[in-house]
Amino acid sequence: MAIDTLLLLILLAAVIILILRQLRSRNAPDGDAETLAELRGQLAQLATQSGALQQTVASAMQESEGRLGTRLEQSLRDQNERTNRSLTGMAEKLAVIDKANEHISALSGQVTDLQNILSNKQARGSFGEVQLENLVRDALPDSAYSFQHTLGNGRRVDCFIDMPSPPGAICIDSKFPLESYRALAAAADEAARTTARRAMEADVKKHIGYIAERYIIPGETAASAIMFLPSEAVHAEINLQLPKLVEESRRKRVYMAGPDNLMLLLHTVRAILRDARMHEAAGLIQAEVDKMMQDVGRLDERIRKLATHFSQAEKDIEDIQTSTRKITSRGGRLTQIDVSEDEAPPVLPGQPGD
Repeated sequence: MAIDTLLLLILLAAVIILILRQLRSRNAPDGDAETLAELRGQLAQLATQSGALQQTVASAMQESEGRLGTRLEQSLRDQNERTNRSLTGMAEKLAVIDKANEHISALSGQVTDLQNILSNKQARGSFGEVQLENLVRDALPDSAYSFQHTLGNGRRVDCFIDMPSPPGAICIDSKFPLESYRALAAAADEAARTTARRAMEADVKKHIGYIAERYIIPGETAASAIMFLPSEAVHAEINLQLPKLVEESRRKRVYMAGPDNLMLLLHTVRAILRDARMHEAAGLIQAEVDKMMQDVGRLDERIRKLATHFSQAEKDIEDIQTSTRKITSRGGRLTQIDVSEDEAPPVLPGQPGD
């Protein structure tokens, strides 16, 4: 609407300019007075229309500016809200990223600590012992195990599980030789891996003999022992790549167990211990039942004796009642004796039949 009004104003201005040019082109003294008056009337009319058009245009422009301002204000408000939401979302995402970075930093520190542990032989042994102790404590009651237990041969085992016989106490060793496995994991090519795998096989085989010699004692421990592997990756490597080593461990009755297999074994041990306690409790209950039956037998004998006493007491009471009747009868007859001055001797009533 504002564009149409503007075009109309331009057209009106062009008409006025054209009329003025015609007036200038004519000689006023020589021109027609009526024509001049008519032109002046048209100019006045055009001026009036021009004023009305200007007012209309001004109103239209003001209205347009108002609508434009309202739209601009709403648009700015919407844009501000979107910007605020975007900034809020970005702040939340940045917070999540910061937290993730903190976790990553903490994890990196833990990985570094683990690498430092695994780079030291003594620390690796301690790491395996700590892991083994945590697993055993989580699975078994305190009375079922002991750490760094000294056996009858003077050897000290990492974990000693007190089991009833059979199978007997189980010894668990946690000093797996991780050096050869680290060398295998760090091998750059197939030749290096083959060499490292052979070295690992020799080290583990030697350690199996070490466990079988020290921790399997007839009459004191079970006929087998456990070699704890602190990583499932090590367990998988041995089972997949070194089958002869697995056969050697079974022949020596030294069974390898990773964390998952050891936890399963410990839960089985817990079930066996529970059954053993129930069997022991059943024996105690049976012994108490036998004692109770003996008490019941003695009670029955005493009841029979008491019944005999009651029977004898009943007979004694009957005898007492008989004697009482006799005494009463005799007393009644005594009261009937005639003690007059008659010379005949007194006679007790009913004496002949008494």
